Amino acid sequence: MRIVDAHIHLWAGGKPRGAHRQQPYSKDQALADMDAAGVDAAVIQPPAWDPHAHEVAVDAARSHPQRFAILGNFPLDERRHLNSWKEQPGMLGLRYIFNEPRHAAWLEGDELEWLWSGAQRLAIPIALAAAAYLPQVKTLAQRYPDLRLLIDHLAVPLGATGDAAFIHSGELKALARCPNVAVKATGVPAYATDPYPYRSIHSHLRRIFDAFGPERFFWGTDITKMPCSWRQCVTLFTEELDWLSAADKALVMGNALCEWLQWKGVET
Repeated sequence: MRIVDAHIHLWAGGKPRGAHRQQPYSKDQALADMDAAGVDAAVIQPPAWDPHAHEVAVDAARSHPQRFAILGNFPLDERRHLNSWKEQPGMLGLRYIFNEPRHAAWLEGDELEWLWSGAQRLAIPIALAAAAYLPQVKTLAQRYPDLRLLIDHLAVPLGATGDAAFIHSGELKALARCPNVAVKATGVPAYATDPYPYRSIHSHLRRIFDAFGPERFFWGTDITKMPCSWRQCVTLFTEELDWLSAADKALVMGNALCEWLQWKGVET
């Protein structure tokens, strides 16, 4: 089974947010950890705390094109032509954190029409960490029905655990009715209040999986803030969720993500 992590960070400098490891995390460290855990490939999201994170990601994807790809970003106050965005090594799309009131207006209004329409026209998927603004994301998804959107981290609010981590699940499941929206089932161990295999949150996972289905529900880790090993992040899904069929697992653990992002040639 091909195992592809939907969400990791690599960086060489800067000060990470407190929940993440505080030391830099390089491509070589990630590759060693991936090999130990049986992870074939991973999608890098350059973190905001390192001003050179974009270059770090591109270097990793250029050096190991079958192991790394990227959902990158650029400042949205710098209007850009997107035509050449995916010509960068490993670049599959974009990823943004929308957590301020002005971001709700960006999702609903015309200020970023150039971004949404350009990404739709050029088949550039966009991942969004926008847990508080899922109704606005739904408006966006309906306005641009051919724009592929990914919701980060099951729409869990930053730092939330237990049942509080899933307060937006109703809005997330409503968003699943938009066929151009998928969800990253990433960071799951960090949301539990009990030890591995985190049975307290299995029912939450199943309800979201049932809403999106195996072709729009993507496993991943955000490994540098996980309370467990990368291998346990894998086996949580491959061994502990007995409601996932073998066919579902193949999709959830990597095949569906690669199809959604159009990542060709990923290592198997």
